[in-house]
Amino acid sequence: MADQVMIESSAWTPDFRADLAFQKLTEDMVDRMRAYGREESFPANVVLFTYGERKVDLFVVLEGEVHACLPAGNGEAKVFARQQSLAFLGELNLLTSQGSLVEARTFAESRLLRISRDELQRLMRSEGDIANLIASATVWRRIGIIGEESAGVALLGNNRDPKMTELQRFLIRNNYPHRVVELPISEAPPEQDLFEGSARTSNGRFPAVTVYDGRTLYHPTIAELADELGITELPDPEMVYDVVVVGAGPSGLAAAVYAASEGLCTIVIEGIAPGGQAGTSSKIENYLGFPTGISGQRLASRAQLQALKFGVRFAISRQVVTAEQVDGIHKLTLAGGIPVCSRAVVVASGAQYRKLSVQNYEEYENRGIYYAATSMEGVLCRDKEVIVVGGGNSAGQAAVFLSGIAKHVHYVVRGKSLATTMSQYLISRIESSAHITLYTGSEIVGLEGDAGLEWVTWAQRRTGETTRKRVGSVFVMIGAEPNSGWLYGTVKLDKKGFVITGGAEGFNGTPYATSVPGMFAVGDVRSASVKRVASAVGEGSVVISDVHRYLADHRNSFAAEPNSTLEALRLASAAAE
Repeated sequence: MADQVMIESSAWTPDFRADLAFQKLTEDMVDRMRAYGREESFPANVVLFTYGERKVDLFVVLEGEVHACLPAGNGEAKVFARQQSLAFLGELNLLTSQGSLVEARTFAESRLLRISRDELQRLMRSEGDIANLIASATVWRRIGIIGEESAGVALLGNNRDPKMTELQRFLIRNNYPHRVVELPISEAPPEQDLFEGSARTSNGRFPAVTVYDGRTLYHPTIAELADELGITELPDPEMVYDVVVVGAGPSGLAAAVYAASEGLCTIVIEGIAPGGQAGTSSKIENYLGFPTGISGQRLASRAQLQALKFGVRFAISRQVVTAEQVDGIHKLTLAGGIPVCSRAVVVASGAQYRKLSVQNYEEYENRGIYYAATSMEGVLCRDKEVIVVGGGNSAGQAAVFLSGIAKHVHYVVRGKSLATTMSQYLISRIESSAHITLYTGSEIVGLEGDAGLEWVTWAQRRTGETTRKRVGSVFVMIGAEPNSGWLYGTVKLDKKGFVITGGAEGFNGTPYATSVPGMFAVGDVRSASVKRVASAVGEGSVVISDVHRYLADHRNSFAAEPNSTLEALRLASAAAE
């Protein structure tokens, strides 16, 4: 059994595939990998890397045995996998800047091939079959780790706390393993020991997140949590990227994959998580190539993995605040004053759902009002009555998904019918479902509740007749507004705030060019775009050819030393202040 990978686990997720997670390298693969690293020998019981360590090297086992371990409480470790000859160490963090979720320790005297992070990126670009095996295996290992109760971080708080909901959604959408400890705030005495003495919290300081080393973050922001866990890779302020993609929805991810695969140094800026609005869809059934449908999050995760394989960097949890151009170089400023400089920009910041004009609306956001219908929200409304608002495909898909979980779905739309706004296959499913009642020409007029949403009233617009029901969850999907506030005063926008591109304006001779040279827009944020996943992916893919032409046409203007360009940007910023 000297060449086998043995796995010890009792809590794999139902979808976990150990055979894919621990695929063995071939002898030929290892021979080719030698050109990227060096052999090292280690005695038994040596820690190669530990929990939370970032940018770890890739280790290939040539001889001996190495154990990948997870924390098991009381300072002990649980063996996750026993890896022997032709196995490689590491999981998804090999492709990101996230801290390691496992600890690797030699069990016996071992001879290993060590490949540095820089050389690993070169290998991933040059050795296609090895890159595919590593990428696939690391994702399956992450799936297995998510299924382990002791993996990741502990999220402490009350599930009716909107901040708790926000943090949990962020971790789920970024595929970061965690466990939730429900502890009503009113029952938590000050400085109560929560986890075998390793984590402490004080009354009124929820939610809190406990990390591997026992430290606890009290009431962290999304950005603070992302930085602590390494979910975000902060941009290098001294670097000029070839292209910055703003937004990691379908169009942004497509642009990133094509840009990086064609040799452009690429970074993606995303405020929450990859996927955009599509990432919150329970299932997309009319996307080409997936006859049984695919969830938005799974589609986004696959696209992000493709981007990571080609070396794309991701700055998650950061919004772009301003944009300017100096001497042909674009400078984007992120929240917190973080600068990002690039030669070209692809605006793929998408759109956000509109809100209902109802009194006390904001009071119930994440406390009964939601903008996504995923498995996370589904848990909150199992066997309960819920409301879905909106006439588009996203709302229709949410209604169908929730009808299989909730006791009943009340579907409220302002229009006279769904025919002009929704795909026919969804209309047919809604009309044939005994668990969905459609209320056309109606709108919500009242929200009530103390700890959270408890009662909802809606009215028939023509007759004024009202209906009041005990409902604790409302899913609002009533159209979109562009995420373009950071572009005001920079590029031309239409009356609704969508970015004007190409067309009659003739910017740069391409449909995706904006009024600013070197800045392109794709997807839902673009004026007159088709609001569909497939078209967004298409636009993101095609726009990179425009980026290449722009970079080639302006090659001479980028010939200046990067330091002088950055200095010019700093001087321009200082003058503006």
